[in-house]
Amino acid sequence: MSEPTDFNDRMLSLGLARVSEAAALASASLVGRGDEKAADQAAVNAMREQLNKLDIAGVVVIGEGERDEAPMLYIGEEVGTGHGPAVDIALDPLEGTTLTAKDMPNALTVIAMGPRGSMLHAPDVYMDKLAIGPGLRRGVVTMDMSPSERISALASAKGCSTQDITVCVLDRPRHEDMIAEIRTTGAAIRLITDGDVAGVIHCAEPSTGIDMYMGSGGAPEGVLAAAALKCMGGQMFGRLLFRNDDERGRAKAAGITNLDRVYTRDDMVTKDVIFAATGVTDGSIVPGIKREPGWLTTETILMRSKTGSMRRMTYRNPTTAG
Repeated sequence: MSEPTDFNDRMLSLGLARVSEAAALASASLVGRGDEKAADQAAVNAMREQLNKLDIAGVVVIGEGERDEAPMLYIGEEVGTGHGPAVDIALDPLEGTTLTAKDMPNALTVIAMGPRGSMLHAPDVYMDKLAIGPGLRRGVVTMDMSPSERISALASAKGCSTQDITVCVLDRPRHEDMIAEIRTTGAAIRLITDGDVAGVIHCAEPSTGIDMYMGSGGAPEGVLAAAALKCMGGQMFGRLLFRNDDERGRAKAAGITNLDRVYTRDDMVTKDVIFAATGVTDGSIVPGIKREPGWLTTETILMRSKTGSMRRMTYRNPTTAG
């Protein structure tokens, strides 16, 4: 009897959307309330509860930190009923806890699933990231290029001026020099305060007007973003950054031996995956949770890399029994 060629991704995709929706709904009452930890914990609890209803033998490979740092959905935690396909899970129950607490744009609940062994076990360190959208030749931009060289190369590939390029960058002091160099090319910069999974996804969604993402952010979020681009198309590169020996030790503990390696999208996510993200606050990818008397409405994007399909799903959920 031959082995299955997938992990039942078609049937599991709707279950994954429910997981993402549940986390968003759980955090709804905490939008704009100023309590990041409470919002994150509510999303974690709901996501974990829904995951454990799925018929999977799942392991969290990208989660809420190491086991003693996170009471739920920690890296290595087993989820699901234990009956069903063996899968890797990458998740961020609330991507943008600060955005949620302050009711700022682009807070999402995010989760990806693939066959066991399909996702990079990225340690909780920084990653230098570079991403562009689909339809461009491989290697049009590289990690070895300077920021200005990347913009010039991308503009040339797109047949436009560098002034027509828009780059998404996380607004951090560590990016000041990079931002200054980008501005010398005439390119526009869209600065985001948090949420670099959404920042990378922007590159592959034409309606956002973003052409490129660059800069450093969390490595686990890099794997989640790579899963999204695996479904949407586009190129992504990442190189782990280490500030001390403790962080290098985390990488070695995760089985990473080449600490200088540049990972491509397909190095970070090696097999077909499914990906779901639900809007918590309004954003350029999906709208946030809408309230009306007795109802909460969410929108979720659900994607499968195997088919390249994307669904946008609206879920109107009653808030009172009736």
